[in-house]
Amino acid sequence: QVELVQSGGGLVQSGGSLILSCVASGDFNSIGVMAWYRQAPGKERELVADITMSGTTKYADSVKGRFTTAIDFAENKLWLQMNNLRPDDTAVYYCNAEQQGTWYLYWGQGTQVTVSS
Repeated sequence: QVELVQSGGGLVQSGGSLILSCVASGDFNSIGVMAWYRQAPGKERELVADITMSGTTKYADSVKGRFTTAIDFAENKLWLQMNNLRPDDTAVYYCNAEQQGTWYLYWGQGTQVTVSS
């Protein structure tokens, strides 16, 4: 069992930066991959970035070069550094964790990111 609690987000002007975090509690060692998704109003949830426990990352084309994700293993925390934010980055952002073997997905509660033009 894994619980994910998110923090960060908020309102920022275009070109600004924000950091999101996602703390995992419970059986952290059972996690194989962690990821960030986002869902804008009227749109489907989309993958923003993911990272394996060995540190391999993958980013959506729309955020490459602007967003960086990493895991702090000392705190069992997933980070998303978002730079040069644009209005089309506005969405509710969710972290998730995929359990090894079962592929069960745990989700954070979501956090709003709003980028004003």
